[in-house]
Amino acid sequence: MSKKDRLSVEPYKGVRDFYPEDQAFLNYLFTTFRTFLAKAGYVEYHASILEPAELYRSKTSDEIVNEQSYLFTDRGGREVMLRPEMTPTVARMVAAKRRELGFPLRLFSIPNVFRYERPQRGRLREHYQLNVDLFGSRSGAADAEIIGVAYGLMRALGAEEKDFVIKVSSRTLLENICSEHGLAEDARATLLSLMDRRAKMSEEDFDRDLEAIGIPKEKLSSEEVPAELAEMIKDFKEAGIENIEYAPDIIRGFTYYTGMVFEVFDTHPKNNRSLFGGGRFDNLTALFEDESLPAVGMAMGDVTIRDFLEVRGLMPTYVPTTHVYLATTAPELAVKVQTLAGEMRRKGVNVAIDFGEKKIGDQLKAATKHKIPYAIVVGEDELSSGEFVIRNLETGTEEKRSRAELPNFFLQ
Repeated sequence: MSKKDRLSVEPYKGVRDFYPEDQAFLNYLFTTFRTFLAKAGYVEYHASILEPAELYRSKTSDEIVNEQSYLFTDRGGREVMLRPEMTPTVARMVAAKRRELGFPLRLFSIPNVFRYERPQRGRLREHYQLNVDLFGSRSGAADAEIIGVAYGLMRALGAEEKDFVIKVSSRTLLENICSEHGLAEDARATLLSLMDRRAKMSEEDFDRDLEAIGIPKEKLSSEEVPAELAEMIKDFKEAGIENIEYAPDIIRGFTYYTGMVFEVFDTHPKNNRSLFGGGRFDNLTALFEDESLPAVGMAMGDVTIRDFLEVRGLMPTYVPTTHVYLATTAPELAVKVQTLAGEMRRKGVNVAIDFGEKKIGDQLKAATKHKIPYAIVVGEDELSSGEFVIRNLETGTEEKRSRAELPNFFLQ
């Protein structure tokens, strides 16, 4: 095959390949999520990446549906979308089995989601996203619980309170402004989109677009903290949590939010940006049934959290799952080396073997590339004597153990 006919080794633009160290980080992240959320009473669910396009058209951001969706028509003529977010899916699932579920209902999932947008720092076309949702309560305590979950997840990842700030606001304020000025539904959607894009616009462009909608700029800043938010912030402070504050410019882009909304920001000067957020969405299940079900939730993406952990020096050290590499002196010994490996595996040791097709030096180099900490060279002498030399591949030190003693060395 000529060079020009070869396929590219690069992945599709805006997505990632996960080599072992990258996958190990994801595993760490997911394990941290699952461990913390289990303690808080949340249970895991999952669903397909494919959804009918109509699920997103009425309640998801117009920008996501019209500009960022992976939308296609299947062979049956149905419009299908790769999910750009998980909240409509979980609302559909809860509505489908509402009579069988107990409330309040605490759910979480870690799906991959897809958006066709310009890849940049913190944004890709596919990422993994933790979704945490609480259905069945209108209480302000439920709002506080979700914010507490966001706080707890950050601390579980190693963050100090000074490393991030949680900014809370209320969609109700914006809705009141819309009602006061008699905005029609399409004008409300335009205002919401404008507010969500404000940080990416020049102040001149923002002022021009706002004037076109007919809303005075001074109406968008409320110095007075809504009573329910003031009480919640006060309760957190009394509990010793000091990094939650009122910020009236927090809006969140999805049209389904109905009350409290929040975003978590990194305070590091090299990554001073929103990391994730959430809020209350009391009307989303009304898409599927007559009676709406109150809900509040949050979503956290793996890309922005990795950026946060990197600038903070909080990335976990990669530790391979394999304990030891068995280098084989000759191909004809590979079956006997497999037998030794099987004995060790049954004792709980994770073992990889080489089949003896390369020189011993090359086999040990392979073990080092895999970052496996220990190696044992296995030949006729070792198999007949039952004595093996364990080499630490980082320090070069060696220790001798009998065949029976090998498992305990790696499990101590």
